[in-house]
Amino acid sequence: MVIGMEETLVGQTMAERRLYLRENFQALGAPIVNEPRGNDIIVGAWMCKPVDPSCFAGVVFFNNVGVLQMCGHATIGVIATLAWQGGLPPGIHRLETPVGIIEVELHSDGKTVSLENVASERYRSAVRVEVPSSPSLANTFVTGDIAYGGNWFYLVDDHGLQLELGNVSQLMATTLSIKAALIDQGITGQDGDEIDHIELVGPSKKADAKNFVLCPGNAYDRSPCGTGTSAKVACLAAAGKLEVGETFRQESITGSCFEASYRIDESGAVIPKLTGSAEVIAETTLLFERE
Repeated sequence: MVIGMEETLVGQTMAERRLYLRENFQALGAPIVNEPRGNDIIVGAWMCKPVDPSCFAGVVFFNNVGVLQMCGHATIGVIATLAWQGGLPPGIHRLETPVGIIEVELHSDGKTVSLENVASERYRSAVRVEVPSSPSLANTFVTGDIAYGGNWFYLVDDHGLQLELGNVSQLMATTLSIKAALIDQGITGQDGDEIDHIELVGPSKKADAKNFVLCPGNAYDRSPCGTGTSAKVACLAAAGKLEVGETFRQESITGSCFEASYRIDESGAVIPKLTGSAEVIAETTLLFERE
């Protein structure tokens, strides 16, 4: 979480500030999250002043290769960190992101956070993708849903793989092949948006489902993925497999879990609510040489 540099991101809206960070990523974002100061699994959260006065703060998320539209697990981390710093009391707060305003609730323990994500949807269902280059798949194709949960996802259930931490190399190779196939076959989200997350879903012994998520920087998510869980909730809702207010628990490849449910807003959109927790493990000052 980047603090004390609120004025760095130029723009009258959060979308403009995200664009500014994207255009200046090599100078601003990349040195923070990449080696030698970081690594490819880190998601950054650049804090800034909100545009909307009803919000307590604004944030732009980024990873090792560029900016993100939204990030659920990073939102949980931001709120838990602000609580640890003493800057945010328990209760409900509004946080402004490039894709909209979200409501977050800090629970009394100071580390459990619930958030109402942006409107999520299943865009297309049962989309077949030819993946002849993946020897791990039982077939030369997969069928999955395209969904939006703050980022664009292709969600696959029929992969036939074991979603276990010891199987990460195979899971990485498979999801990279699927991602490349989506690009080659011109399969996108709405308005041609890139599908930059691949989510494999399977059974779990301690939750309703377990996932493995390939992120845009070709690293895998250690959490159950907040936007990916939102996308899954939207798919379940569209398929009639999850009722309004019903709890859905999703386990990550590392064993952590998010709880999720949803409501329907006045426009008929699915609004997912996620609950997870975060621990503060370091407070650092990064040093850079002046050029």
